[in-house]
Amino acid sequence: MNRPTTVGTTNETPPSGHPGRGPGLRLGLFAPFALLLLLALAWSAGWFWLRGKAEGEIGAWFAREAQAGRQWTCKDRSLTGFPFRFELRCTDLAFARSDVRFTTGPVVAVAQVYQPRHVILEATGPFRVQQGGLEANVTWSQLEASVHATSDGFQRASVVADGLKGAVTGADPSPIDFTVGHLELHARPTPGRFATDGAIDLSARVLQAGLPLLDPVLGGTEPADIALDATVTRAAAFRTRTLAQELERWREAGGTVEIASLAAEKGSRRLRAQGVLALDDQHRPTGQLDVRTAGLEQVIAPLISEQLGARLGGDGAALIGNIVGQFLGGRRKEPAPGAGPSQDRSQDRPGEPPLKVLPTVRLTGGRVVVGPFAVPNVRLQPLY
Repeated sequence: MNRPTTVGTTNETPPSGHPGRGPGLRLGLFAPFALLLLLALAWSAGWFWLRGKAEGEIGAWFAREAQAGRQWTCKDRSLTGFPFRFELRCTDLAFARSDVRFTTGPVVAVAQVYQPRHVILEATGPFRVQQGGLEANVTWSQLEASVHATSDGFQRASVVADGLKGAVTGADPSPIDFTVGHLELHARPTPGRFATDGAIDLSARVLQAGLPLLDPVLGGTEPADIALDATVTRAAAFRTRTLAQELERWREAGGTVEIASLAAEKGSRRLRAQGVLALDDQHRPTGQLDVRTAGLEQVIAPLISEQLGARLGGDGAALIGNIVGQFLGGRRKEPAPGAGPSQDRSQDRPGEPPLKVLPTVRLTGGRVVVGPFAVPNVRLQPLY
């Protein structure tokens, strides 16, 4: 007896060889999202833990400063920035010490979680500082600072500001008004000298600076541009003690300011200088500078005439003053052997007076001496 054979389609479904594969695939689709959620929860927990630790460190630092006689006040202090950075905010910041006090407007300090030793600070004016009988008030349109800290100091520190306006009261004459269009200050440990000499490189740029008090002396109201590159030795031990204590420690340690380049321009008047400065035992600036100038003859001549006036009489003093002024402002630096005219005139500009060499400028005994002549009516006062 023959059995019937089924040909064609059938409604019966053959058994699967992988009974758990379908549900497993669906769970696998959610695995990356679950892992991401776990990472987010771990990151959040870590950030809040770090914030708590940072708040404790900040509070402890304020307490240590207060015990040392330095009182910091960060009004309405908050620490935010979740999830990738920390932002320390103060609605205003104040500092008080026995010799100085200051206040400023809102301050924000920011550090990334992955780079906590690089701190960027933004501050809003006005800035008010009092020291002794002097008081200064300064405003600006923008001010930022940054610090790259290390375990034993810092790698670099910078301050950049625009639209500075200020006044100093309590001085004679008073007030002393000033403006600065743009300001940059940079500092770093001097490569190869920081460990041995405690040396720090400083670089400053001041653009469109105005100081009306000096305009009559310098013969013009044009704004000035100033650039300074210098190295300060024995500076690694600077702390936050009083200014007098810090300067005296620096002086006793043999600290110096090595001016590699000082350049100042005010209209057609220009000055270039380099040299070394320090403090004498009376706490006054001392040292000497090699100076080149252009367009300053009208400033030098009256100073010499005033010094000689009591000795030679008005007409004679004026005549000699003009001669000496032209001499001091007219000595051209002789080119070094083998140096061509282009090297000698590398700082000159077409259509402007060339830079000319002054006799060595010395700061000694509280006086400013240019060659054989002491600048009259100029006395260097002790800094502390």
